[in-house]
Amino acid sequence: MKILLPSFFTENGSQLVAVVLGTLNAISDGMQYGWTAPSIPKLRSPDSPVSMTHSEEVWLEIFYMVGGFIGLPFSITLIDCIGRKKTILFASVVGMLGWISIGIADNVYYLYAGRILLGVTADIAFTASPVYISEIAHQDIRGFLAGLIYLMMLVGIIIIYCIGPWVSICTSSIVGCSLLLIQLVLFPFMPESPYYLLYINENERAEKVLKFLRNNDNISKEIEEIKAAIVRQKSEKGRPQDLFQIKSNRKACLIMILLNYTQHFAGVSALLMNLHTILNQAGSEVISPDIAAIVFPSLMLISATVATLTVDYCGRKILLLVSGVVTTVTLLTIGAFFQLKSMGFPTGDYSWIIFVAVMFYAVGIKFGLAIVPIVMTAELFPAKVKGMGMALADFIYILSSMTSVYLYQWINFNYDLSVSFFVFSFLCALSTGLIQLYVPETKGRTLEEIQMILKNVKGEVLHDTRL
Repeated sequence: MKILLPSFFTENGSQLVAVVLGTLNAISDGMQYGWTAPSIPKLRSPDSPVSMTHSEEVWLEIFYMVGGFIGLPFSITLIDCIGRKKTILFASVVGMLGWISIGIADNVYYLYAGRILLGVTADIAFTASPVYISEIAHQDIRGFLAGLIYLMMLVGIIIIYCIGPWVSICTSSIVGCSLLLIQLVLFPFMPESPYYLLYINENERAEKVLKFLRNNDNISKEIEEIKAAIVRQKSEKGRPQDLFQIKSNRKACLIMILLNYTQHFAGVSALLMNLHTILNQAGSEVISPDIAAIVFPSLMLISATVATLTVDYCGRKILLLVSGVVTTVTLLTIGAFFQLKSMGFPTGDYSWIIFVAVMFYAVGIKFGLAIVPIVMTAELFPAKVKGMGMALADFIYILSSMTSVYLYQWINFNYDLSVSFFVFSFLCALSTGLIQLYVPETKGRTLEEIQMILKNVKGEVLHDTRL
């Protein structure tokens, strides 16, 4: 397997460095995604610098998602107007302001402002960074490099879970801000996307960039392929309605909506935000909630790392299907346990089943459903509408996350806890079937070849599975 060979780092080191520096903001975003879990108990304490009511705590969680919606128009505009690289740097500046606002907060409005600014940062960064990665990466390792952004986010969640309970809010803010500062200092030395440079007719600069990224002077064939793709894609209109009116773009949108919807309605956000409650209701004494909160994202990181290392070897679709099956079974197991408990069965001696199922869930969900979508979304849209497509993907991601969490809370309020897991299990199984039928395999394909598949050129159909 190529990515495991020592030569991988010498042949692709330039791409790897650019991707790592371009995704440092994802670590910061991961810290902010998990920030409320260890921080709200601190804000409730008598010596908290900010006194808060319960409703203000709820708004503190919601405003992060609100920031994501505010960031959508910036994502659409900046990525094509100033380029992928500058958009990433702009997002980092906004994120630093957010962390500073939280770090110096002496009232709740500073916290609100910080959460909104960091939500804006996450939306812009998770639109620009995947596009940047997909356009600088060689097709043989594009899936591996694209998956790194999710690994970075998981690292951020682990960091905040590890330090959050034991350091001040100001200290954790300094850590998050420092990551973005490192990116602002080092990432400017990295190249802009050769696709974008050719798109704005900076041909000589694009050739130099591609030689640097490929560590090879023989890039004439790839340059010509990119130029041909740019010429064709420039001939296509880039209006927002073209995301739905052009058949290939409409297929890309439907696939993207399916993938982003599936990961959240498989319950990933609900479990991340309610893990302590689930373990406590199960009566599990296998491990304390604080330790489980570290083990859970750690297993996610390990699983996502394995998926990232194998996505260009095994393919995107097989990871999605295996992940869908494992996730469905674990959700069904958790639901069955709580159903038996609600019916009066003595489940005390078997509470370890919940801990095991939840940890298998962490492995299963991150093996495919929560790692492959960002890889494929960056591959599916042509250059002319890629910014709008990625922004739409992010909108669906945010909306699905909010809706799934609300659905989980509403079901638990009106019915038994087991019902929510049965619902998530059913939706996950249904989505896995749709993925098998309609999602194409993009492993080893150039971005141009993927467009040809979506356009159904030369008899290739959407569910092409030749690779």
